[in-house]
Amino acid sequence: MALKSIIYKADLNISDMDRGYYADHNLTIARHPSETDERMMIRVLAFAIHAAERLEFGKGISDTEEPDIWLKDYTDAIQLWVEVGQPDDRRLLKACGRSEQVIVYSFASASDIWWKAMNSRLDRAKNLRVMNIPSEQSQALEKLAQRNMQLQCTIQDGQIWMSAGDASVQIDLETLKDLA
Repeated sequence: MALKSIIYKADLNISDMDRGYYADHNLTIARHPSETDERMMIRVLAFAIHAAERLEFGKGISDTEEPDIWLKDYTDAIQLWVEVGQPDDRRLLKACGRSEQVIVYSFASASDIWWKAMNSRLDRAKNLRVMNIPSEQSQALEKLAQRNMQLQCTIQDGQIWMSAGDASVQIDLETLKDLA
């Protein structure tokens, strides 16, 4: 029998002073059985960073044709494709061909090893940005995960703070590859 996704609910309040974006989002997040809380919370973080009216979660892990998060315009053209983790180069190059911009949020202690192997293979992808979240910060973010969450994300001067109740995590993104 196949395992079913676990459903999480998050009331996410975003104050992005860098973009002038202030909104509340009521998210329903399906966590795939093979996905960890840490990875799921990175998806929530990526959603907060790129929040927009039409931004939505894709099928990600369970479908090779969809990203973790995407933004489509009214013609269904993909403007933003967001991957979480350490996707392979073929998947990323295909995404770069289908979307205006592709962003990867890598995390975990093996990110450096993954990026060393991928860097030269992805050099020609001019619409690809790769960001890394330090392992200690992604693990601290994981501790905010609950089935029903009240989250606050504040972004100012490139600094990101995610909090739930009394717990707060500062996220310092490291740029591994920027747009050309």
